Amino acid sequence: MKNTKKLTAQSTVTLRNGVKMPLIGYGTWKIVPGPSTHSAVNHALSAGYRHIDTARIYLNEKSIGKVIAQSNVPRKDLFITTKLWNSDQGYEKTLKAFDKSLDKLGVDYVDLYLLHWPVPEKRLESWKALVEIYKSGRAKAIGVCNFTEEQLAELIENTDEVPMVNQVEFHPFLYQKLLLDYCQENKIQLEAYSPLAHGRRMQDPVISEIAAKHAKHAAQILLRWNLQLGNVIIPKSTSEVRMQDNLELFDFELDAEDMEKISNLNENYRTCWDPTGM
Repeated sequence: MKNTKKLTAQSTVTLRNGVKMPLIGYGTWKIVPGPSTHSAVNHALSAGYRHIDTARIYLNEKSIGKVIAQSNVPRKDLFITTKLWNSDQGYEKTLKAFDKSLDKLGVDYVDLYLLHWPVPEKRLESWKALVEIYKSGRAKAIGVCNFTEEQLAELIENTDEVPMVNQVEFHPFLYQKLLLDYCQENKIQLEAYSPLAHGRRMQDPVISEIAAKHAKHAAQILLRWNLQLGNVIIPKSTSEVRMQDNLELFDFELDAEDMEKISNLNENYRTCWDPTGM
């Protein structure tokens, strides 16, 4: 990523179709619907997040919709992502599931609609439904989650719309370089979920050393690494302090040596599910 020092927490990347997507989003996986979601998303908006990531399977779309409706932040300034769950895949079922998500969110459109998993024998039909939704204007951009290079190639070869985003688990301990290269070559924006590896590697000595060098927290080093690779990130925290910390990534820059040391930490370590072989 070039000129990273000039970026801010409100900076965006431009997707293939011209849609501007915030570099940093707020992830809501495993945040309980109701008061917990209301509180967390309100705090996120107050901290400065404008990109909110949810999914049908998270069961908190309705709660997030209430926050959106009551927020002082104009809808046009928000970037809302939701996702199609596996049990809703298939052409007709996808269209119906999307309508339900819009209804729960209480919005006329989403900024990004994603195919949550590459379900065999259904993903192509589901993707064709996403293309129809996109062409209708009710999703400003469409993409996929957890797709490998081979699965992306299958979509590209068999449909007339290349995914604009591929949201995958991506952190230094799961540095999927070949996938990143493939996405960049095909102008697919890679979006990193679990960019902090669920906090399981915060004490890594290399990360600790680089954090001390820059007077930053380990989490900020992990997030900054992802940003400098050109990725969008969606860290999740319900702590107001950590929400703010996760936005404070633009007053320092990792040098080439830092980046190489961090990238060399890869051990193909997944904290979530493995989509390979699907």
